[in-house]
Amino acid sequence: MRNIKLTIEYDGGRYLGWQRLGNSDKTIQGKIENLLTQMTGEKIEIIGSGRTDAGTHARGQVANFKTGAVLTVNEMITTLNHQLPRDIVITNIEEVPERFHARYNAAGKKYSYYVWNDVIPSAFERNYSFHYPQELDFELMNEACEKILGKHDFAGFSALKKTKKSTVRTIEELSIKREGSMLHFTFVGDGFLHKMVRIIMGTLLEIGSGELKVDIIDEVLEKKIRETAGETVPAQGLFLDEVYYR
Repeated sequence: MRNIKLTIEYDGGRYLGWQRLGNSDKTIQGKIENLLTQMTGEKIEIIGSGRTDAGTHARGQVANFKTGAVLTVNEMITTLNHQLPRDIVITNIEEVPERFHARYNAAGKKYSYYVWNDVIPSAFERNYSFHYPQELDFELMNEACEKILGKHDFAGFSALKKTKKSTVRTIEELSIKREGSMLHFTFVGDGFLHKMVRIIMGTLLEIGSGELKVDIIDEVLEKKIRETAGETVPAQGLFLDEVYYR
């Protein structure tokens, strides 16, 4: 069997997320699997590097699948991009070693979150950023970012219910860049819990607007209670930029 690796770009605005959901045709995984099944004549199941929630976008989602089909990678990418909806694009296909696993072999991920920080909303950026009109203190937000960096138990910054799996993660980069009214937050880490980026973002914005104190970061990390952190920001500002493999 051949092992095929996909790199995928998608606008998640009209989908229920990455993961296939029963008979629904409103998931990214479902759309790609259905088409690959038709192309190969085999029942194809693709394995993603991880789930993205409804409304979340991706520039570099990674997935793999096994097939006995003799189609070349060029034939695959051409057919997929011709027949998939225009808001899902396969940017690269390659044949990889049999043991490659998109989820288990992932060593880290990079996410971006975009905030339109202006009293006036944007008609063009509304589907790809969160409109937050309040004035923000960047010194306080950068101080909060420094507290989040490193290895911590991020259970309090997660929407996970009780789990036996480890909630310890390492954040290597958390930076803020302003370009006009657009704020670009970059997250790089060895892994992220369910809604972790969006909860951290909500907390940072509430710190920047003065609704929360910077010390709330220490409190959430210590108490590990979700309700202590800020609100969960909307999904449309979130992009999965890249998945890192060793």
